[in-house]
Amino acid sequence: MTLSYDTAGDGCVPGRSPQGAERTAAAPSDKENRSAPEETPRHAPGPTGAAPGEATGTGTEPAEPAEPAAGERRRRRGRKALLLTVALVATLLLLALVSAGTGAYRIPTADVLASAQHRLGLGGAPLDRVGESVLWNVRLPRVVLALLVGASLGCAGALMQGVFGNPLAEPGVIGISAGAAVGAVAAIGLGLSFFGNWTITVCAFVAGLITVSSVYLLSRNGGKTEIVTLILTGIAVNAFAGALIGLFVFFADSGQVNQITFWQLGSLAQATWPKVLAVLPCAVAGLLVAPFYARRLDLLSLGERPARHLGIDVERLRLALILVVALLTAAAVAVAGVITFIGLLVPHLLRMANGPGHRFLVPGSALAGAVVLVAGDLAARTLAQPAELPLGVLTALIGSPFFFWLLRRTRRKQGGWA
Repeated sequence: MTLSYDTAGDGCVPGRSPQGAERTAAAPSDKENRSAPEETPRHAPGPTGAAPGEATGTGTEPAEPAEPAAGERRRRRGRKALLLTVALVATLLLLALVSAGTGAYRIPTADVLASAQHRLGLGGAPLDRVGESVLWNVRLPRVVLALLVGASLGCAGALMQGVFGNPLAEPGVIGISAGAAVGAVAAIGLGLSFFGNWTITVCAFVAGLITVSSVYLLSRNGGKTEIVTLILTGIAVNAFAGALIGLFVFFADSGQVNQITFWQLGSLAQATWPKVLAVLPCAVAGLLVAPFYARRLDLLSLGERPARHLGIDVERLRLALILVVALLTAAAVAVAGVITFIGLLVPHLLRMANGPGHRFLVPGSALAGAVVLVAGDLAARTLAQPAELPLGVLTALIGSPFFFWLLRRTRRKQGGWA
């Protein structure tokens, strides 16, 4: 029931009729000494005996239920998420086609489609011998690898921000990428091969897991993760990882130095189908598991205590997601080297577009990360032809200003770091 209160403080009282309120106001009290301008005239009852603005029903139904409005907001957000998903998928397919045909040996988009149809047995026609070799042995492995690495980094960034509960968490910023690179560089420098083609991936995974666990434990204070502690810990871990990589470079031979330099700069220039197959199981496993934690991440965003009251085992959830993040990041670093800021930039852009809900944010970040890295790889090998820019350098040049702006924006919203 909607009630009208007058400015003098003696208006309608819940459970009391307007006439009863008038009798109460007419009773002797110190309010009689108020001057006339201070009084607020009361409204006369309407035709049904209720004051204007008061519900005329039984008094149990709200005048305007809020549920339809909330449902309409959810439907609008769902439609926007669907449109964004369709747009991301269409953009990714278009970029993949353009990237497959662009380079020193130009292949028209129609010929790319015709060759793909021929390989799939759907008609079409093959290219000449050189064109087929360039397309299927050079371009397409690189496009597929860029897609997998970008999706892994974007999804890992969204998970990290959900796990740590702040918008500045990212595998590269807090040191997990550098830690995974140390594992890969150690495998190269020491000549390890106990897992065959999987050796570098396994070493990167173990080193990345150790790194992210250390950062998580060191950044906890009083049962919560502080942004400043998180960033400072990541700076320290990155510095330590850089020192370890420097030691491996110092003791490595010339061939190993070239491989280690690849990890430091980040690149997809050495993409091959065996590398795609080596990283595919890790990336696909992480990308398939991550969306199942979206609802629990939404509950965790309410705070640790409310999440526990709602039945979420917070520590187990964080441990599981840290494993998923380490798997995704290790898979990306094992084949592409250190590529930073994808996991920071992509989830923020999607939050600005469709809000913080993880049901769209986690898979959407994977799609958007793939779009960004396919486009970045295309730019890296076309902007400075015939030379090729290192992909990690290019993403850092773009992501660093964005990260600086985000730091300033967060500091202004919080009124300082103290």
